[in-house]
Amino acid sequence: MEIMKFRPQLKQVLWGGNKIIPFKQLNDNLSMVGESWEISGVKGSESIVTNGKYAGKQINELTKLLKTKLLGKQNYERFGDEFPLLIKFIDASKQLSVQVHPNDEQAQARGLKRGKTEMWYIMNSEENASLYCGLKKRITPDEYKTMVNDGSITEALREYKVKEGDVFFLPPGRIHSIGSGCFLAEIQQTSDITYRIYDFKRKDKKGNYRQLHTEEAAECINFTVEDDYRTNYEPIKEQRTELTSCPYFTVSVYDLSQPMELDYSQLDSFVILIGLKGKGHIINDEQQQISFREGESILLPATATKLQIKGEIKFLETYI
Repeated sequence: MEIMKFRPQLKQVLWGGNKIIPFKQLNDNLSMVGESWEISGVKGSESIVTNGKYAGKQINELTKLLKTKLLGKQNYERFGDEFPLLIKFIDASKQLSVQVHPNDEQAQARGLKRGKTEMWYIMNSEENASLYCGLKKRITPDEYKTMVNDGSITEALREYKVKEGDVFFLPPGRIHSIGSGCFLAEIQQTSDITYRIYDFKRKDKKGNYRQLHTEEAAECINFTVEDDYRTNYEPIKEQRTELTSCPYFTVSVYDLSQPMELDYSQLDSFVILIGLKGKGHIINDEQQQISFREGESILLPATATKLQIKGEIKFLETYI
């Protein structure tokens, strides 16, 4: 089973910046690139393999072909032929809208396939970059609607100045907004559903306000106030450092300057590695060798057992 790379899907948006193209070392003159969809099974935006014997195949087509060999037995029973994770890099040159996501049951009640759980890993962002995550004071559903209408909803949200290495876990119901200057990696369920709460009264290039989902969001918001919404962890070089684990994904970070063996022989899942800094090589148990560097995301099938990683490289690891 081969180690796979994919063609990135670059999304030009009004709030996009200029970090993704150089970070991924692409020969492209696109401007205002806000997202690079690295690995995606979202219908209409499926990733295409770029290397090896599966080059040219779309990821859900590959999932249907390889089944448990790609996803793992339990994952295939749970998700079927749709690849279950969406991996992105996001570069925000402007404040994004205030949003919330439904859980699976809430989404299905509205005729949608699934909700959205996600997490952010902050990369090399601007010096004064910040984001909103969670509530900082208790408000009622009625107060929420009033604050949306009068434009004061951000006064109820907790704002974080961010730096490289910060992690935020975003379960369904947690209000959030990526701020200007943020550059991050995002791992989430295969879902493109978002309920937009507030968009700072901005207009699109046609002069129209974007659609808000105030009522739908109200049904999903978790109004519980927590002390800290940032994930606290202690990074350790040359070791696996787990960042978050939930029913939808487990994510860890590695910061390596020495060769390391990763043993997946007891794991019934595919694995995705997301390059954050540096470069190196990966050698699988069949002695296939592939380069791996910052800005790249690679997919290891569930049949992978052991890998050797060599080089100076920092990366995220995720699986289900």
